[in-house]
Amino acid sequence: MRAKITYAVTAAVLVVYFVLVGSRGVMLIETGTPITIAFGVAVLVLPVIGIWFLWKNTQFVRKANQLAAELDAEGGLPVDGLKRTAGGRIDRDSADEVFARRKAETEDAPDDWRSWFRLAIAYHDARDTPRARKAMQRAIALHDGRPVQA
Repeated sequence: MRAKITYAVTAAVLVVYFVLVGSRGVMLIETGTPITIAFGVAVLVLPVIGIWFLWKNTQFVRKANQLAAELDAEGGLPVDGLKRTAGGRIDRDSADEVFARRKAETEDAPDDWRSWFRLAIAYHDARDTPRARKAMQRAIALHDGRPVQA
């Protein structure tokens, strides 16, 4: 729940920032000189890119949560049995052991979104966020019946 609140607050702050930056861009354009118009247009590009990025990330998180809920309803959500350090961090050897199992499971069923979802969690536990995101994107694509890029 804490992660959802943090995400919502961060998204709200970003939206306020985008509105402020966008208003400055409009003010520059309204000034009417060629240089301020050029700067105003350049400034307006930043909020557009930011809003697009925020929208894509929000869609990704929403889809991943839907998959988690579906997998949980099926009883297939992986149980967190990882060993932890005294500080609460996941033990690297424990994460590597689970990762090896999840990778083998995914190789046995490469078209099953469930195995890719569990592999994404294993990547995340092993602190490999880029691969975790790619695996989750693949799980989402397989679940939605979209073509998957290799």
